[in-house]
Amino acid sequence: QVQLVESGGGMVQAGESLRLSCAPSGRAFSIYTIAWFRQAPGQEREFVALVSQFGDGRTYADSVKGRAIITRDNVHNIVYLQMNSLNPEDTAVYYCAARSGPFTGTRVPEAYAYWGQGTQVTVSS
Repeated sequence: QVQLVESGGGMVQAGESLRLSCAPSGRAFSIYTIAWFRQAPGQEREFVALVSQFGDGRTYADSVKGRAIITRDNVHNIVYLQMNSLNPEDTAVYYCAARSGPFTGTRVPEAYAYWGQGTQVTVSS
């Protein structure tokens, strides 16, 4: 089992950047695919990015492609989501999620068994 803690959210202006962190606890961190989702008020949870167990596979939502970079460090047990050129449409609570098993690249929230508490990102125009 893994517990996830996100950090790095905040309030920024359009065009600025943020780096979100996901710090899993527990053993065998490298067996998990890690994904980021986000949820804005009144909207469904939306896939943002994911990274495979050893970092060799990455997938991004079209809405953030070219502006987001997801990386992981299995030695220090941490995953980062670098978000650049933020705009007000990026405002949401960002969640880190994990799933075990073979890497499939799934973007479906229900496929992820473990979730963090979320970190708020607010982008003003």
